Formats: sequence, structure tokens, C-alpha cells
Amino acid sequence: MKKLLLFLFIGVTANVAQAQQELNLEDAVMQQYGKYYPTNTAAVQWIPGTQNFSFLSADYQTLLKGNAKNDKTSTIITTAELTTMTGREPRYVKVVEWIDENSFYTTIGEQYFLIKLKEKTSEIVASFPNSAEVKDFTSASGSLAYTQENKLFVASLSFPIANTDNDVVSGQAIARSEFGITKGTFWSNSGQILAYYQKDEKYVANYPLLNIDTPTGSLKSIKYPMAGQGSEKPAVVLFDVGANLVVTVKPSGKKDDYLTNFGWGPKDEHFYIAEVNRGQNHMKLNKYNTKTGALEKTLFEEKSDKWVEPEHPVYFVNDNQFIWMSERDGFMNLYLYDDEGNLVRQLTKNKWVTQEILGHDEAGNVYFQGTGENSMERHSYKVSLKSGKQTQLTEGAGTHNVSFSSDYSLMYDQMSSNYIPNKESIYDLSKGKLLRDVLVAADPYKDVVMGKAEIGTIKAADGKTDLNYRLIKPSNFDPKKKYPVLVYVYGGPHAQLITNSWLGGASLWMYWMAEQGYLVYTLDNRGSANRGFEFESIIHRQLGTVEMADQMEGVKHLKSLPYVNPNRLAVHGWSFGGFMTTSLMLREAGVFNVGVAGGPVTDWSYYEVMYGERYMDTPKENEAGYKANNLKNHVAKLKGDLLLIHGTMDDVVVMQHNLSLVQAFIEEGIQMDFFPYPMHKHNVRGKDRVHLMRKVLDYVIENNK
Repeated sequence: MKKLLLFLFIGVTANVAQAQQELNLEDAVMQQYGKYYPTNTAAVQWIPGTQNFSFLSADYQTLLKGNAKNDKTSTIITTAELTTMTGREPRYVKVVEWIDENSFYTTIGEQYFLIKLKEKTSEIVASFPNSAEVKDFTSASGSLAYTQENKLFVASLSFPIANTDNDVVSGQAIARSEFGITKGTFWSNSGQILAYYQKDEKYVANYPLLNIDTPTGSLKSIKYPMAGQGSEKPAVVLFDVGANLVVTVKPSGKKDDYLTNFGWGPKDEHFYIAEVNRGQNHMKLNKYNTKTGALEKTLFEEKSDKWVEPEHPVYFVNDNQFIWMSERDGFMNLYLYDDEGNLVRQLTKNKWVTQEILGHDEAGNVYFQGTGENSMERHSYKVSLKSGKQTQLTEGAGTHNVSFSSDYSLMYDQMSSNYIPNKESIYDLSKGKLLRDVLVAADPYKDVVMGKAEIGTIKAADGKTDLNYRLIKPSNFDPKKKYPVLVYVYGGPHAQLITNSWLGGASLWMYWMAEQGYLVYTLDNRGSANRGFEFESIIHRQLGTVEMADQMEGVKHLKSLPYVNPNRLAVHGWSFGGFMTTSLMLREAGVFNVGVAGGPVTDWSYYEVMYGERYMDTPKENEAGYKANNLKNHVAKLKGDLLLIHGTMDDVVVMQHNLSLVQAFIEEGIQMDFFPYPMHKHNVRGKDRVHLMRKVLDYVIENNK
């Protein structure tokens, strides 16, 4: 009888094992945010003045209404009903913005509509051509701004408000989207005045990219300002839609100073710009008169012997007070000023990074997002303008994304952690308690054979700073075996690879690689994001040096593990990670058998002004730093196999980086490998990404012997 039970148990176990699916590489690359994405509530938005929120049905064909206090739902509108009302067929009901419980704006095709639910009516409020590029809609007036090539339009007008030549660009992001600049148009609070960025690129070098899709090949010329060379000259232009009046503001200092972080005052009477010198070590917050464009006052200044990098505009909490975000004390914190530039008080004094202001209420509380004590997490907080009392609103270790009801009494919290795929909850902030859990997602990989990510810390090369690492092991990990390792690296500013979020912040292909018998290791070295100014600015004038020293501490940690084969190490990264990969293969030659570098910077003098000069200064100012980190100077040291990859239309890290490095290898008589991805930009996206990751990982597996 015991033998029969044992047989049955073995049989059941075999069937369970048989039911487990093996992850294939194509799914690992293409389906992390598709069929393997944790169950979630899509497009949640609070409806103003209510305790209700809208969200999309699982098939995206119905806009539903939920209530904070119970799990009852009802239909707001379907795509079929929206088609009947508008005469246009939407793929799903997209709520651009709720106006009140009865009405919202939506966009279908090339039109914006105002939808009124009770009346079952729709009104076209703005239209744009199919060729429109950047679009910016304001509900304050129902106005729409959009760009076409170098022309900028307001939809209600029959003429372009800016029509410039090829050297002058209007209405688009400037400074290559540095300094937190993500857009180029800014509607005033009333929606009557449009402010927009304009950049004169006359003195910026033309850079040729080869288009192979034409019969004889053709050149696409882009403007690319390389470090130490001619840069763009910015301006901010204001256009009054009703009066057709134009006001232009240029830098108060030198012509190529940066005009960053544009923000409106509460009554549209003033606007504010953070002006940063080209050396990026001096910032002035300037207050301007809207009617005349005159500089009324420099409210305050910030200086640093490394860099000053404002990333957020003024945030007004009432008619004459605003919050400024600054890392002047070593961490990004909130400072309350009056509109004459007098510091009222430092609102937060955290020894961790504040990331974003989320809003404020009538009671005088400001809501914001930050890492909290654990730099791998994200939480939400409120702080009182009067007392400075700070309260954490989110509960549970992990990464939280929240939204608030219009009166800030309710909070919708979506969170994940390394062990929680997705959990959505609603909190009553007025009582400080959980109302209910809306959704607790199951593990989408419960039937997939894959390992787990372990997260820990080691000491940096300075012997005192903690660095976070992530180690992914195969599902059948055996501590008695010796495993090869793939180190995945980025290591540059404004990036953080290891987070307490689902899968530990890792890409799914890393788990696939682990199932091939590998350990996949990542370390966030000094210089990376969300650890404060000292942690990040240690890289100043020496990009690559400190970062590599920390990565080598990661290698020491790996070699200390009894289950690591120290003779079978490989490294891979893209962009700054490509620079790090190539640097490690050349400047720490012999440590890694294999390196695969995608889109790498190989010579910082070939990289753009805005990013490059912040961290490295100009080539003339920092000749030694540029020379030390110019990878062409280290090609003779190569040991092992190195594959360089580049998109031929890369307009971020131009292919000159890789081609010049290949040329240096040829001149030294050293063999290496190079693979182009024709017509791809800085990264390889779409279905070709499967080909890319197959190329990368096959190269590692075949050569890391």
C-alpha cells in the first residue's frame, strides 16, 4: 500500500512538473508587458467632487465606474455608444480629463470631444491633422496646440503662430530633453496664453545619418551639439490667443544659457524660468512679466562646484507662495518661498530623495512622492505648509503609485514589490485607514519555470557606501554547482536598475538567461539615481572611473560566492551601460571573458553638450578626464571576446562612437565583432528586439566557455 501511495505521489508530482511551462526567449522579450503582465485595473481616474473613479473593462471596450467604499461597478459608456455619439470609432474610451461627474474630454482619431453623459451628446472642441507631431490640449479653454515640422499651430486659428526655417525649431522640447524638460508647450492657467520653447540651432553642427530605404541611399541630417562645440540658443515665446500678441524672452546672461523648468504663476500675470549657465554650475530663478516679457526679478540663485540641475518648475500653493525643489542640502527636498524670492521655510529635511510633487489641498498640505528610507522603494507623503509635519501615506514595502480624489480625502494606491505582482487599495486619508483592497493579482508566472531575484547590499570601492545588487538564480539552482555569470550593467546618472518592485525591476529576458544555467547579476554603482547628490556627483569629470571601481567590488562579491565560476564571467549593457561594458573589457582586461556593448559612448567629446558638459565639463576644461575615459586609448588591452552593436540611425549616441572604436581596433590589429541594426535608433524596438537579444545572449553563451 505504501508503494502504491508513493507511486501515486510520484505520478502527481510528474504531472505538476509537466504542467509547468518553459519560458521562451521571444515571450521573455516581447510579453513581459503583455500576457505576463500582472492583472491590473486600467486607466484609473478619480471623478471630481465624488467618491467614484473611472476605469476600463478588461477588454477596454467599456468605461466603468467604481466606488471607494464598495466593490459595486456600473457602466459609464461603451465604445459602441461613443461611436454613435461622435460618429468616430474609438479603440477604447480614453478619458483625457474629467470636468465633473457628467462630462469629460476624450480624443478619437484627429479630434478632441467634450462628452456629456446625461444629455448623450458630444461636441468637437479641437481638430488636428494626421501629420501633427506634438499635441498639447488644455481643458481650461478647450484649446489645442500642435506642431508640424517647424510650424506651431493653435487649432482654433487658421494660421501657424510660429513658422520658422530649418535652423529654428518651435514648440518642441529643447536642450535634448535634459533638466526635466519633456515638452515644448505650456498653456497658461486660463488657457488663453500659450508659452513655447524655441531654439536656434544655426551654430549647431549638422550630423548625417544614412537612410538605406531609398534606392541610392540618402542622408538624413540632424542637429547634434557635441561637447565643447556650438550649442543651441534658446528662447521662450508667449502667444496670446485672443489678441495675437507675441512676447519673446531670451537668456539674461549668455546666449547659450539654458532656459529650463518653465512655470506659470497662479493668475497668469507672471511666469518663471530657471536659467542655467552653459557650465551648469549656476542657476538663477527668474520672474517675468507676462504682458511685456520683462525680467522683473531674479528671486534666488544656486551654485555648485560640480553642477546645478533644476528638474522641476515652481509649484504654487496659493496666490503668492510656491515650492521649489532643490538638492542644495544634499538631497532633493521641498522649500517654501514667497513670490518675491524670500525663503519662508524648508518644508522637508529628509536624508532621502523627493521625486515629485503630486498636489496640495485646501487645508494647507502638500502631497509628494519620494523614496523614503529605502532608496529602492517609492512612497507617498504629505507635509503641512504651516507646521512642517510630515506623514507617510503609503503602507507596505515596495513601489507605490498613487492618485487622489479631488478633495484629497481618498487615495488609490497601486503597489508592487519583488514578491507582490500587483496590489491595488483605496485609503480614507481623512480617517487614516484602509477602506478596501480593490485587486490582489496572482503571480502571472506561477506556471512558468523560472527563478527568483535576490536583492542585497555590498560596500562600494570607498569601503563605506552601501550599494544595492540583484542576483537572479535558475529555478533548479544547486549551491554545490559552479555557475557562469552575466553581469548586466548601466551605471550612469538618472537610472536605477534595482528596485523593490515586481521581478526586482529586472527584464524578463534575465530570468530566461538564468534558466540557461546562468546567474544574472546587477549592481547600482555610485553615480546612479535616487541616492542623493554626493552619491551621484562623485563621477564629476571622470565618467567611468568610480563606476568601474564599484563594479569591480561587485565582481569581488561574485567571486566570494562558492557557487560562482570565477573564470566564466560576461558583461552586457546598453548606452551608458555599453560604455561601462566596453570600459570593463578594456580597462579591466581579463576579468570578463565576454562583453556585449550596445550603443556605447566611446569618446565623451562625441557626446551631446547638455549631458556631457554637466558631468565632464568641456574637452578643453577637462583634457585629462576626457583622455582617461576615451576608450580608443585602451583598445590594445582587450582580452576575450567583445561584440559592439549599434543602430545605424542612432541620434542619441551617434554611430561614430562605435565606428571610431572599430577603427582603433583595426589599427592595433586586434580582432573583435561588430553588428549594426539598420534604420534603428538608440535602441532596437519592435519585433527586431527578439533578434537583438538572441544575438546578445547567444554571443555570451557561445563565448563564455
